[in-house]
Amino acid sequence: MAFIDRVKYDSPDDTSFVWKYPSEDLKIGSQVIVNEGQEVIFVKGGQALDILGPGTHTLSTGNIPLLNKLINLPFGGKTPFSAELWYINKTVKRDLKWGTPAPIQIMDNTIGFPVSARSFGKWGTRIENSRSFVTQIVGSQLTADDNKITEYFIGEIIQKLSNTIATAINVNNISILQITTSLNELSTFTYEFIKKEFERFGLEVVNFNIESINIPSEEMEKIQNVFEKTLEARELSKVQVGGAFSAIKTFEVLNAAAENPADGAGVGGFLGAGIGLGAGLPLGSQMGQQMNINQIQANQETQDKDENPEPVARLKKLKEMLEEGLITDEQFSQKREEILKEL
Repeated sequence: MAFIDRVKYDSPDDTSFVWKYPSEDLKIGSQVIVNEGQEVIFVKGGQALDILGPGTHTLSTGNIPLLNKLINLPFGGKTPFSAELWYINKTVKRDLKWGTPAPIQIMDNTIGFPVSARSFGKWGTRIENSRSFVTQIVGSQLTADDNKITEYFIGEIIQKLSNTIATAINVNNISILQITTSLNELSTFTYEFIKKEFERFGLEVVNFNIESINIPSEEMEKIQNVFEKTLEARELSKVQVGGAFSAIKTFEVLNAAAENPADGAGVGGFLGAGIGLGAGLPLGSQMGQQMNINQIQANQETQDKDENPEPVARLKKLKEMLEEGLITDEQFSQKREEILKEL
């Protein structure tokens, strides 16, 4: 059995968080080289024991006291012993990416629609507590890279993000259409939510950014169509938003009639029939009532004109009756005074 005299690890890239030295056959007097931004932790029987910082370390019972206590190493000589050596990358990883694997279903009360929110961004972390991280996250695996860390924690990130977005939309009444103006605040809130959970596993969250929150294009198109019809209904019928649907349907029927008039009947004829149909439609009912009122007023004005002709016409008629000898001068004068008083 060959014992290791020198241990060192140079990472080929910056994706690695933890790397386990492939041999456990060590001996007192071996050298362990730890680069800047690294730590080496001794693990025995699943316990994370002594930690060595940057520098060149010659193993002795003095610099591995916890391990020495566990396996009772003798003093002096090249005493062999077995232990796992884990290299921990302590540098900061700032460009880790996250994204919602599936849309987040949220009811947007400001527009009255359920929406499917999607989001993505970046986050950064570093190992703060090597013992906690190795024992809870790494376990018996040989390595742990940024993909494993993201895979392990993405669920926690998405859960806290979902809560943050839902609170912003439902409690703070920020519409999904306006939420991009609040990305900085939402990033801060989500960061505060997730950092405590990460600390439990020996990780420090150094940054968390939401770069985008959006909804699928087909949902956006539906929302735009509804807004267009609502605005049309407001302008044409002056109804409130709550009655917009009925108003929209009524206008669609009336527009169809205008484009395809029936034989022997124009749009006016269809509208006359449509007013009856409009009893179940608020806009049709309103139009029908208004047209009936206008017709009654017109008939009344005509009747008033027939029963009460204009004073000038009555004076002319009175003059003709005088000239034809149908009335006397006294009667003419008396009636003329009555008509003149009406002016």
